[in-house]
Amino acid sequence: MTENDTPKKIAIIGECMIELNGKPFGNMLQTFGGDSLNSAVYLARAAKQQVQINYVTAMGSDALSEGMIQRWQEEGINTQFVLTDNTRQPGLYLIQLDDQGERTFLYWRNQSAARYMLQHRDFELLTTKLEKMDMVYLSGISLAILPEKDRKTLLTLLRKLSEKGVEIAFDSNFRPALWPQNEDWKTVKDHYAELLSFCDLALVTFDDEQAIWQDISPEAALDRLEHAGVKKAVIKLGAEGCLYKNLQKKESDALFITTTPIEEVVDTTSAGDSFNAGYLSGHLTGLEPERCCVRGHQLASAVIQSQGAIVPLSATQSITNQFKLTD
Repeated sequence: MTENDTPKKIAIIGECMIELNGKPFGNMLQTFGGDSLNSAVYLARAAKQQVQINYVTAMGSDALSEGMIQRWQEEGINTQFVLTDNTRQPGLYLIQLDDQGERTFLYWRNQSAARYMLQHRDFELLTTKLEKMDMVYLSGISLAILPEKDRKTLLTLLRKLSEKGVEIAFDSNFRPALWPQNEDWKTVKDHYAELLSFCDLALVTFDDEQAIWQDISPEAALDRLEHAGVKKAVIKLGAEGCLYKNLQKKESDALFITTTPIEEVVDTTSAGDSFNAGYLSGHLTGLEPERCCVRGHQLASAVIQSQGAIVPLSATQSITNQFKLTD
């Protein structure tokens, strides 16, 4: 990308919550996070003004909401798509870590402002702005938090955006507790299947795909995504690496891109979110898929060596500086 090029525009739809990180009745770190917001922050750091990142959500008018929005702006995120709900506040979650850095979550989000963003009187005004985006990105959590009627409304909107040429990117990011516990995850499958039918780029984790669809292998997941209508897919395999395939080129082979092992993993909370950000920072600036995957691995590797969903800028700076130098 040259100085005269217009930056690509991405809208990221989701929820940011207050984060408490630590041991109950012990030391707690209070910050903020949420899968889509995590990706927005790390994309802003990785893209270094080569991409315009617009976050789409609803927040309260309270001091915590205002403080979070200010910090997003400091990260370089455009917050003009953030709606203000004077009757609600952000949700809250608690992360508990085990000795291996793996985490469990407790949530308080049923009445969060983001859950009702599509019912906000000004949400319709955002739809015309979304048509001007190059890409819209969301996750399974972005869908799961919404009331059922609003999920259908959002899927209809995304399909229309796709028909107008906006690229749709999706991370299935499956959280069972957020979905109806019906047989064989029918509600999840129905919603995901509709979105995947017009999805340009799927950035999914194999464990999630296996839990929902019972895929027997990453290759089987790629085959299913191809038949679902997805154009390009990345299957994240944790410490092993990832599998990429252009599903429109039936004769092409999947690419397996390894990652460098990390000796000391501190916190895996944003591993997938930061991988997505690293990948998208390359994708939106025209890099080849393999290089995009390498970016994703490098950024995620830096993030999991610090605690919290949003790690300090210093923890990712050397990697994101390297992106600009090498690409």
